[in-house]
Formats: sequence, C-alpha cells, structure tokens
Amino acid sequence: MRLVSWNVNGLRACMGKGFMEFFHTVNADVVALQETKLQPHQIELELDGYEQYWHSAEKKGYSGTAVFTKQKPLSVSYDLPDMENLGFPNEGRVITLEFDEFYFVNCYTPNSQRELTRLEFRMDWEDEFRKYLTELDKKKPVIMCGDLNVAHEEIDLKNPKTNHNNAGFTDKERAKFSELMQSGFVDSFRYLYPDKRDCYSWWSYMANSRARNIGWRIDYFVVSERFKHRIEESSILPEVTGSDHCPVMLEIR
Repeated sequence: MRLVSWNVNGLRACMGKGFMEFFHTVNADVVALQETKLQPHQIELELDGYEQYWHSAEKKGYSGTAVFTKQKPLSVSYDLPDMENLGFPNEGRVITLEFDEFYFVNCYTPNSQRELTRLEFRMDWEDEFRKYLTELDKKKPVIMCGDLNVAHEEIDLKNPKTNHNNAGFTDKERAKFSELMQSGFVDSFRYLYPDKRDCYSWWSYMANSRARNIGWRIDYFVVSERFKHRIEESSILPEVTGSDHCPVMLEIR
C-alpha cells in the first residue's frame, strides 16, 4: 500500500505546476495534502477512483487539508475533539480516516511564526494532538502524516546552529516531537535511515535554497510503534516540484 503526503502551498497554484501529472504517476492508495488554501466551493477535482475529503479553514486562503483515497473509509472525522471548549480556531488542520486495520491522520501542525508569536498556542495544540493520537492508538494502530513544522534533530536541517530557536527548531517544539515518539510512535524515515543526511522536504524560496539543498525535513509519516514492522519504505521525493515542500511517501506491506 502506497501513501503520499504533500504540503502543496496552495493547491490551485500547484495544479499549474504539475500536480495532476504527479498524482497520476505516483498512483498512491491514499494522498494527503496540507495547506490547500481552499474553501469548499473553490475547486472541483475529477479524481476517478478516489473518494475526496476536504477540510477548510474559516479564514480564506489559509491552511486547509484534504485526503484522497481509493478505498472508502469506515468513518471520517475532522479536527481535534473539543476544539471549541479548548478555544482553538478552526484552521482545517486535521482529517482522520478509519480503515479496517488502522487510523490514517492527516495533519498540518500550526507554525510558531516569526518572533514565535504562536509558540504557546502551538504547545497547547501539540499536547491535545498527542493525546488524540494516543487515544486512537488504544483502538487501532495509527498512521499519521503531514507538515509537522518541526525539524526533530540537528540531522534534519542543513544549518542547525544558525536556526536554533527559530520557528520549527526551538527546544520546545523538538521536545514535543520527542514526547510523541515516547508515547508509542515512530518516525518512519528515521526508523529506516537513522543516520541519513541531507534529506529535506522543505526549502526557503530565498537564496536559491532548493538548488543548493539548504533545507529542512519537516514533513513526516509517523506510525504506531506496533505497526513499524509493516514499513516497507519511507521516502522523500525532492525531484517533485510545484511547492516549497516536496512530497513524502510511505509504503507498507
């Protein structure tokens, strides 16, 4: 089974840069998108053989997620539980599909922003998201993917020293990812390739960063610890352009 995750940084823009060609070529069983930046009425995609599930932010042109799947899920849910009582804004960040053997969760984690203006909100969000995943994991194994907006270790970005305490590489964000791993989950890429360097999924548009491979690995497939034996391959596809992120892919047996 082949699963793909991609932050498209605006799906309509990405459509003009080869999205459909990639979609048909990769022929994945499940495709998860982040940062679609779409409201429900703004696009109609013809995807023969796929069910489509969309989740939009209240704020137009911002955030948003989608999942396209060949197999119809048993159930679909949106957001985290109790969002309103938690005071979290509806930013279209989480879609969960239940299949026979696992839950599939597509996530676009809040960016802490420059000056770290959303860091405290993000910390609260991370705690609730981890709690949500661990509750799901009690029922069935979980495959979670998406733009998690954190480079976990120094090996996961080109310039760790100069980026220390910038959004995406603060000690607090990295610690939250570690907490998730300690809660019974595995970073599928590092499970297979613990020491592999220069593997990135996001590059700044500035300073010709992508051509020079000055990037960050912030897009992930995370799976339940008890599901890791089913990982066949976890890969990053930097040759696929169309966004400042590239797709990541998980193949399971």
